[in-house]
Amino acid sequence: MTVKTPLKWVGSKSKVMTELKKFLPAGQRLVEPFGGSCAVMMATDYPTYLVADINSDLINMYQQIQQHENAFIALAAKLFAQNAGEQDYYALRDDFNNNPGMTLLYRAAAFLYLNRHAWRGVCRYNQNGGFNVPYEKISKPYFPVDEIRAFAAKAKRATFICADFADTLSMVQPGDVIYSDSPYDGTFSQYHTSGFARLEHEKLAAQLNRLAGEGFRVVVSNSDTEFNRKAYRDFILSHITTSRSVTVAAGQGKKGAEIIATSNPKYMMDFDLAIGDGV
Repeated sequence: MTVKTPLKWVGSKSKVMTELKKFLPAGQRLVEPFGGSCAVMMATDYPTYLVADINSDLINMYQQIQQHENAFIALAAKLFAQNAGEQDYYALRDDFNNNPGMTLLYRAAAFLYLNRHAWRGVCRYNQNGGFNVPYEKISKPYFPVDEIRAFAAKAKRATFICADFADTLSMVQPGDVIYSDSPYDGTFSQYHTSGFARLEHEKLAAQLNRLAGEGFRVVVSNSDTEFNRKAYRDFILSHITTSRSVTVAAGQGKKGAEIIATSNPKYMMDFDLAIGDGV
């Protein structure tokens, strides 16, 4: 099962949803603190969704599609048609990075254009907050009108917020299912100005363990590393193999081992992870 979304996205779960859905329990709302491409939202059928991400451009695009579907499609289609080459890409990227007067709708359409024309769909920003992914020559970049329409329909059930994982997880309510798909431990994660280093992984693990101890249904996917096996040792650990087009080390091919950690119903609150204690 390959789930189609409007974006190309490094780390997207679109190709592994058949396996991943087996681990996602029923609930009133799915909470995703790392929304990414929204492949999980598009492939599941929860009554409602809370989708968060630290990337304001990503969340703005989702909000604009949700609120202005037809205007977004018309503007994005125009950008695709009028900016077909490499020079056009860099000109639009420069405007995206340096034009403070750009409207939110235009910025959302430009973000989709950049994503679909950037190298391998990577979304990366420099320390000044500028989108800095180079152009990828593609004979005919795909304009995902059907995927946008499908997303707009599903987005009627969703709330999209620009927030970090700590703030997002503080909003959970009884009946929620939490799915965490943070940047992989042990791989490049500097896709945003703030990055996601070991300290962030420790804070995330502590918060998810506490929520699991309080009875929330928590599902975590991440790389199969010693850190993750120890951080989620009170969870039920399963394994899947995922495709990685960018982050796999030389000689490893394009597959990576991944842990799926699901909160254990028998797990009571006995986890007291101190930040920095090297779980």
